[in-house]
This record gives sequence, C-alpha cells and structure tokens, in this order.
Amino acid sequence: MAIWIGTAGWAIPRATSGDFPSEGGGLSRYASVLNAAEINSTYRRSHQTKTYERWRETVPKKFRFSVKTPKALTHDARLLDCSDGVKEFVKEISPLAPKLGPILLQLPPSFAFDAGIVEPFCRMLAQGDQFRIVCEPRHASWFNADVDRWLSHRRIARVAADPARHPGGDAPGGWRGLSYYRLHGSPRVYYSSYGADELDALRDRLESDDADERWCIFDNTASGAAAANAITLMQLLEQAHNAPGEVRTFR
Repeated sequence: MAIWIGTAGWAIPRATSGDFPSEGGGLSRYASVLNAAEINSTYRRSHQTKTYERWRETVPKKFRFSVKTPKALTHDARLLDCSDGVKEFVKEISPLAPKLGPILLQLPPSFAFDAGIVEPFCRMLAQGDQFRIVCEPRHASWFNADVDRWLSHRRIARVAADPARHPGGDAPGGWRGLSYYRLHGSPRVYYSSYGADELDALRDRLESDDADERWCIFDNTASGAAAANAITLMQLLEQAHNAPGEVRTFR
C-alpha cells in the first residue's frame, strides 16, 4: 500500500525552510523531504515537454506528481466538445511517466452531476487505463449512493475534501482503489493551519483507509501552512510504522 504526502505546488515557505536541504533547486529540496506534489499550474496554463521532463528527472524514483486538469476544459468548456483539448493535455503531461499519479478533475460548484457529460469526458481523459482520475465535485448532486456506485464502476475516485461543502464530502468516495484527501484549510480556506489533534486524526484515517493508494495533499498554501502540515503528517506516519530497531520512511 502506498501513501503519498505533499502540497499543492512545491513552494518552500521561509518558516519551514530549515526542514529542507539548503542546497539545490526548489523542487529537488522539496522532494528530498516529501514524496508527492500536486501540479496546480496546469489549471491555468500549459507547459513545454522539456519542463515536464526536467521535473521528472529532478525527483527521486519513488516520488509522484498528481496533475490538475485545465480550467479551459472543466470550467470554460464544462467538459463539452473538448476532445482536442483533452488530447493536448494528456500528451503534454505524458513525459511525467512513470512518476505520474492521478489526474485531478476539479469541477465548478455549479456543475451538477450529468452522466451523459461526465462519462465521455472521463473516458477520453483516462485514455483507457493509462491515467487514473480523481474527481473533486462541488455540487450537492454528486454526494449520494447512486453517483458513488456510478463512479466506482468506472474506476473514478472522489476527493475527500476539507472543508466539505456537502454531507459526505469529507470522506473518499467512488472507486475505492484510490483515496485522495485534499485539505484546503479550515476554517479559513487556503490559510488555516491544521493543529496537532487534527493531524493525528488524519494520520489515523490514512492508516485505516484500505485503498491500495492513498494521497493527502495540503492546499492551505496562501499562509505557508501547507508545507509544515505535510511534514508533520509524514513524520507521524513514519513514527507509527517504525518498530524498535527498524527504520522505514515514505520517501
């Protein structure tokens, strides 16, 4: 079972700079401490092939990237008539393999569940079984048992988000081969840090989650809290697994 811990992006705030090596570029320093990162910049712009190749070669073998689907597809086109855009996106991110994790499909709060729209888009995005999809819907219509089964049958995981917009949104849903916890900061979204008790509880949730692949991404980056929270969670997980005389890390 794999557990991937990281932040949205790989910025190293000044307050936590001492927890990372002083030598090297930002991504290499980050990847020496945490084992995953969510690439958010793809939401607003594309990157050259050589950029993805450089990122892939900068990180260790066991490091993984998740990648956010472009806004042009999710919010502007709303998943409709965008086959060319999907093809371009999956071609663009392909150089990250074999260090590519799931693709994050975050949908607008106004996007109600519509199987006739979601299914063909996700089929294109997944490219067969080449890419795994984790969806972060934000409309109430997604959070019920019928949609959960629909997602599960199509191997689409649903994000466990904090704060949850709707009942059930704080738990992983859909396909249970993959769990993806996305922590935006609570009560102040993108700013609030998670306290010791909250991180202890999160560690327990990750430990008890039976998904083969478990991700936890901190998106409370606006205040610089994400990196510190991710490091603390990684340390808690390592402590839980290190028996006397044994050293095990997630990196």
